[in-house]
Amino acid sequence: MKITEVKGDKKQYLSLLLLADEQEDRIDSYLEAGVMYVLEDGGVKGECVVTDEGNGILEIKNIATDPAHHGKGYGRALVEFLAEKYQGKYSVLQAGTGDSPLTVPFYEKCGFIRSHRVKNFFLDHYDHPIYEGGVQLIDMVYFRRELPSGKPG
Repeated sequence: MKITEVKGDKKQYLSLLLLADEQEDRIDSYLEAGVMYVLEDGGVKGECVVTDEGNGILEIKNIATDPAHHGKGYGRALVEFLAEKYQGKYSVLQAGTGDSPLTVPFYEKCGFIRSHRVKNFFLDHYDHPIYEGGVQLIDMVYFRRELPSGKPG
């Protein structure tokens, strides 16, 4: 398994990006400003995009695993890669997602805790209703995970 930064054409991974964020103009709003990584294991299995939100916060804007490879630990490997790579540089890794039975357990299993919510985010920022796991997404729910300072005790 290998995780590498994508420096060139990030849109070549659009099919994966759209799994996590189904409206392309929303992806465009963070893709170029963000840092993108792909996970390869006999081919590309997943991707993630992170942005610097200021105040020591690194935000996962997009994270997705090829559906044929769900449940194999690739998403968690991406989160752990980010936590390790950015410890000492950021104090918090955060992610915003819909209040969905598909994504909430993933973040909780990766050590995130609920932080706050943005009311009506999916109604205000998307041009069509978004459904995940049979649930319409309304509010954006933010999760955070503290990152170690990287400094000895």
